[in-house]
Amino acid sequence: MKIDSVGSSGLLTPSQQKRQQDQDVQNVFSAMLAQFGRQGYASAEVPEQSTEEPQALIKGLQRSWDSWFTGELNGRYSQVENPEELKQSFGELIVRAHEEGGYVDPKGFLQKLSQEELAVVQKVQSLASPIRVSALTEEGALNLLLPPATQVDLNNDGITQSGIANGLRFPSSNTPAAVAKAWEEATEGMSFAEKAMAELQIMLPLMTANLEVDENGKFVRQYEPGDPEYRNPMAEVGYSYVAATKDRLDALEFMKHEIPADRYERQKSFWNKFQQSLIDNGAE
Repeated sequence: MKIDSVGSSGLLTPSQQKRQQDQDVQNVFSAMLAQFGRQGYASAEVPEQSTEEPQALIKGLQRSWDSWFTGELNGRYSQVENPEELKQSFGELIVRAHEEGGYVDPKGFLQKLSQEELAVVQKVQSLASPIRVSALTEEGALNLLLPPATQVDLNNDGITQSGIANGLRFPSSNTPAAVAKAWEEATEGMSFAEKAMAELQIMLPLMTANLEVDENGKFVRQYEPGDPEYRNPMAEVGYSYVAATKDRLDALEFMKHEIPADRYERQKSFWNKFQQSLIDNGAE
């Protein structure tokens, strides 16, 4: 299995370089997870299996992690003390997790770590509180052993759990490849704020599906992951991202006279672009 990351072209924009950096590490770690019978990123270009020696895989994981971490020194890890030490320490934990069954039994592996080693994981994952292994789900534990860009929604509930923190992300590990590609094309050049708003809007079906209101439209309760009533409509058979873009455009038209004209035009342009990109990429 070939697992070397491909370097980003100097011709890429910063946002394209960041996206390529994330995709490269997702490819490598998804290939590794597949070896242990786990699903990585649905959009990852996972190399075909081969008879390479285990040491080649381990070196590939280390190189991929090192490259991704270095690329984040002006972003996620810009305020970290002793970044080189942190990069090396977590890289060593990745190797140990691979060799000692950490990606099969993540909680068991984490329970074996010292407080100093858990502190390394805490810093890499930007966790506010020290890690209490007994409180972790399997998904939360597994994602602590993965670079942040490669973390997976293990149970496909629409939430990516890292430690005890629940996060929404789009595309997630379960987003179909065609949809992820269309999203990449449609969001190219958008500001961070615009992209964050679009991500929130595309995830609205998940959030609204778990809100209960009374006959007057008054909020009653919100169902949480683990509740019997909780559902992730985006994972259900027949869910259509193309139809979701139509819903967004319809909602935008309904609100047309209540929002600034320039924002209306920007959002309309984006959702039309995303819809066309979905169709062009063969997404449903």
